[in-house]
Amino acid sequence: YLNALEGKGVHIVTVNDYLANRDAEWMGKIFRFLGLSVGVIVHGYDEKHKQRQYGADITYGTNSEFGFDYLRDNMKYRLQDYVQSRGLHYAVIDEVDSILIDEARTPLIISGPSEESRDKYQTVNDVVARLVVERDFTIDEKSKSAVLTDEGVDRVESMLQVGNLFSPENVEWSHHVSKALSAHACYKRDVDYLVHQGEVLIIDENTGRTMEGRRWSDGLHQAIEAKEGVPIQHESMTLATITYQNFYRMYDKLSGMTGTADTEAEEFEKIYKLDVSVIPTNKPMVRDDRQDLVYKTEAEKFRAVVEDISERHARGQPILVGTRNVDKSEVVSRLLKKNQI
Repeated sequence: YLNALEGKGVHIVTVNDYLANRDAEWMGKIFRFLGLSVGVIVHGYDEKHKQRQYGADITYGTNSEFGFDYLRDNMKYRLQDYVQSRGLHYAVIDEVDSILIDEARTPLIISGPSEESRDKYQTVNDVVARLVVERDFTIDEKSKSAVLTDEGVDRVESMLQVGNLFSPENVEWSHHVSKALSAHACYKRDVDYLVHQGEVLIIDENTGRTMEGRRWSDGLHQAIEAKEGVPIQHESMTLATITYQNFYRMYDKLSGMTGTADTEAEEFEKIYKLDVSVIPTNKPMVRDDRQDLVYKTEAEKFRAVVEDISERHARGQPILVGTRNVDKSEVVSRLLKKNQI
């Protein structure tokens, strides 16, 4: 409230559109009663509406939308078209460690169409679909890539009739083949992406939600569209990009809250010159924080997790299991099903 009194705008940053709307609704009543205006920025608003929302004393929105609006403003020719016309004054970030530390290096990228022909994707897709794993190509799970074997190279060259696939004049063909291979071998439908109403939607591996309006770069998205038989969109080239870390460091003042900042106090100090203050609990802490258990292998760890869950489940205790990504959740889910849980 105090920072909003300067009339330069306060941005309250949350992780999704639902929270931005909900919090603006809840808290807006108090701020309006105190004589301030409140705005909300969510995906899909037009420029005029956004200008009005950014003109409010306090504006709620998602971390990515604030960043993308900054990039879009920097591609405009006239200052009066800016939506963030007052600059970046003060931000309050919810789940601040998630945005400023965990996702700090995530780039926000705005891209535009390049003049790439779409026929090549289809041609290469038809060729790659006929290749056999191990015989024609090998898969590297960790880096999500696939590489042709010598036999595979011969097969692709004869099907495409291009001579040497790796000669300089065929650099485009070889790039298309490599992306099509990754699309077929490493990206799985309903795990890495969904196909919805003729569109390929990326699944965020951390949250399991679809990422509206996001596309893989470098021709990978088009290769997956060809694989799934949906309309192939134009390939894009990067027009503007910034990381969360660089974007939020441009605010004059920065703050935030989270339940887990104390462990990252050193990073906050080093990168953002921010102090971490621990607010004591309202009542004495009753949670029993045990020492971490460390296992030699992942299989042993998951076995122990399932045993622990089984014991607690037998006592009728509800359990929340958090994993790093959707893949790991699937593993735990399969093990629990085996144990009839």
